[in-house]
Amino acid sequence: MPKKSIDLATLGWREWVALPELGIGRIKAKVDTGARTSTLHAFALEAFTEDGCKKVRFSLHPQQRNTSKVIECVADVIDQREVSDSGGHRERRWVIQTPVVLGEQSFPIEITLTARDNMMFRMLLGRTAIKGRYVVNPARSYVLGRQAAVGDDSQTTRQRQP
Repeated sequence: MPKKSIDLATLGWREWVALPELGIGRIKAKVDTGARTSTLHAFALEAFTEDGCKKVRFSLHPQQRNTSKVIECVADVIDQREVSDSGGHRERRWVIQTPVVLGEQSFPIEITLTARDNMMFRMLLGRTAIKGRYVVNPARSYVLGRQAAVGDDSQTTRQRQP
């Protein structure tokens, strides 16, 4: 039986999240119920195969308005999909799956990778990631508090070992 919305935790329209398997201890995410899939800012994407497994290497700037901090990531590819952005433009994107930490909960989500240099948030948390777990209160922000660091994200560069 599905949970009633009264039983679900509440998120604000923006929240701190962590993506520990990518070495991201803290990143601001816009909670976007209009987006089906979550999206993460990524550049310098490079697909490769290792031990028969398709992977993608990418870099990201985890902080808004700060391009000096770069995190290098490697993740398994689960798909490549055509995605429409909010302006209706279609783009083929790599899709990865990784655990997200929201407050005290951790669970796997699918994330598409795309350049979000000109966007206010480096990450969008889409509706499939939060479905059945949270309701969104658009009048509130950072309901879950500032995400405690999952690992030390104070370094200027971090690389996750595949």
